[in-house]
Amino acid sequence: MAQTNRSDQPSWQQNAIFEFFSSLKLAVVLLAVLIAGAIVGTLYESSFDAKVARTYVYGAPWFNAWLVLLGANLTASAFSRWPWKKYHTAFLITHLGIITLLIGSLIGRIFGVEGTITLFKGEAPTNRLLVDQHQLRVHDLDGIIKGYPTEFLHHPPDPEHPRNLGQLASGARLQIVDYAPAIEGKLNPRPLKDGGAPAAHFKIETAMMNQHLENWLLADDPQHGSFSMGLANIELKRGAASSVMAGLSRSGVLPSGKNEAVDLEESIFAFSKAPDEQIGHVNKGGSTGAKVRLEPPGNGNKGRVVISLSGKETSFDVAENVGRETKIEKTPFTLKIDDYWADFRIENGKPNSISDQPNNPAVLITIRGKGVPQTASETKNPHGTGEMPTTGGPPTMPSASEAAPNRLTLFVANDGALSYELLSRKNGKSSGKIDLDKPLITGWADWQLVVDKTLPHAEQWMDFRPAKSETTTSASVTAELPDGVRVRVEQNGETLEQWVPAGWQVTVPTSPNETMIAYGWKTLPLPIGLELLDFEVKRNEGSDSPAGFKSTLRVTNSDGQSAAGSCWMNHPFSYPSGWLRTWTGLTYKISQASWNPDNLQQSSVQILRDPGWLLKWIGSLLVVVGVFMMFYLQPYRKQTEGEPITPMGPKPAKGVQEVHPVAR
Repeated sequence: MAQTNRSDQPSWQQNAIFEFFSSLKLAVVLLAVLIAGAIVGTLYESSFDAKVARTYVYGAPWFNAWLVLLGANLTASAFSRWPWKKYHTAFLITHLGIITLLIGSLIGRIFGVEGTITLFKGEAPTNRLLVDQHQLRVHDLDGIIKGYPTEFLHHPPDPEHPRNLGQLASGARLQIVDYAPAIEGKLNPRPLKDGGAPAAHFKIETAMMNQHLENWLLADDPQHGSFSMGLANIELKRGAASSVMAGLSRSGVLPSGKNEAVDLEESIFAFSKAPDEQIGHVNKGGSTGAKVRLEPPGNGNKGRVVISLSGKETSFDVAENVGRETKIEKTPFTLKIDDYWADFRIENGKPNSISDQPNNPAVLITIRGKGVPQTASETKNPHGTGEMPTTGGPPTMPSASEAAPNRLTLFVANDGALSYELLSRKNGKSSGKIDLDKPLITGWADWQLVVDKTLPHAEQWMDFRPAKSETTTSASVTAELPDGVRVRVEQNGETLEQWVPAGWQVTVPTSPNETMIAYGWKTLPLPIGLELLDFEVKRNEGSDSPAGFKSTLRVTNSDGQSAAGSCWMNHPFSYPSGWLRTWTGLTYKISQASWNPDNLQQSSVQILRDPGWLLKWIGSLLVVVGVFMMFYLQPYRKQTEGEPITPMGPKPAKGVQEVHPVAR
């Protein structure tokens, strides 16, 4: 049997390390582990989600190291055939294809970019890419924002096994000691010496149902100015109840008739098709007494707003004055057109324009200035019980058949005096003064309310804690709550722990200055900025269901160069768009990701950049070519033992022994 003469091999091929990396046994082990890893990754993805499979298998450091080791094995195996023969060509092409494919994959995994950006029409360009990875960000005292990965999956930290993040610039040590899938926040305002907003703490309870509730309210705050308990709403505003205001006016405490003017602010919602059905809400001081009418649009414009005030009538062009503070001539008031809807409709309690056609125009305006409050300070809502919120936003309009809800409005005056206006389905309307620690009979079954604390000047402060099943009304409510981590900061022998929910930034008191800590999705800065120019939704004829949506974007680079493009479902566009950039993968592929049905000025796009794209395609092509040559092209196949290498010659004479050369 022919044997290989090792003395004919170069010395580097006889090296023990080289023989280890080029051995067939190592290749079998590497491939077996990769196959097992792929099976485990598939099971993880089907049992949990793609993030779990990516974290433990496809994106894990061991998987990258295993691919590098496989590439080294393939390279050593190819050089073990040196000097190469013609029949090695297919073998080398196949190995080169696999190595090229591995290199392209590693380049894409290490240097590639993938994430989403949410854009709003009219806002400045943004370059903050949101990546599908959680991160804890610390704005340290040295001015550097430090990011720490916080993907815990099935192994979250706990107080006995914390995640140590190291030492901060202040010398404090930072740890993550707990994780919660749902965090709820409770308002706990901090007192201020001056400024801020008035705050009040109330307790409400029922003996019949043995239920006790409590909450803080910030006056006129869009997020924390009201409290909903299902059967009733409670809110806090600046000022005084209408009956108290009337009593003060009669006693000469407040200006009346031709007395001194006060600051007034009123928001009014008007419809073009219902000119007599304006909805008004007093934000400050009292009603201006203004009557607002929206004239129908014509000739492609958005119509005009007509203001009747103090016996004078003034009109403003809607398109020219949206978002602008404009003086109302011959009056002490200014007008601001906050928003306009061409085809108005309330969807899920929020205003929306279902098309660009002026089928049902509506406008929201705010009037401000000094004046004498009108006696009819409350504007009736012809649509039922919906009313303007404290921010001057659009009203919530229940259906015509819906009964009037129970509602309690608390008022806090500048001197701290409290008053109320109460609406009960059973007892109707009532109002008056309210004292601290004195119960108020609401008329909602046997519910009683007590205001026990007030702060004349306060700022928003939230206390966070993990949500418990008994504190949430349903699984859907829990699903809407953000997850969060509990951090521990140790400095100078003192320990502070604080929950940080996703999307929030908290301030931790460290020495010599405070440290800001935020938790949420990882963000990456891009060298390009994206701006949403337009967002279009095409709907199926005869229904409100969307047939498709498209974003028109402007992309700007650091040199100030810009380009515009559009993307919609399965139709991305690339920047830069040159063929060389596209073929080499050195471009940003922008695709339509999602949209917000409640806000047609918003769009989310996906950004993908894979610099290893071309190498992966070339590697795949080489593998196909090499395998084809190896099995189907005779000149590139290695001859087996006993098979002639040269064409058949004359057979040797009988009795003459044929001598074969030593196989190499």
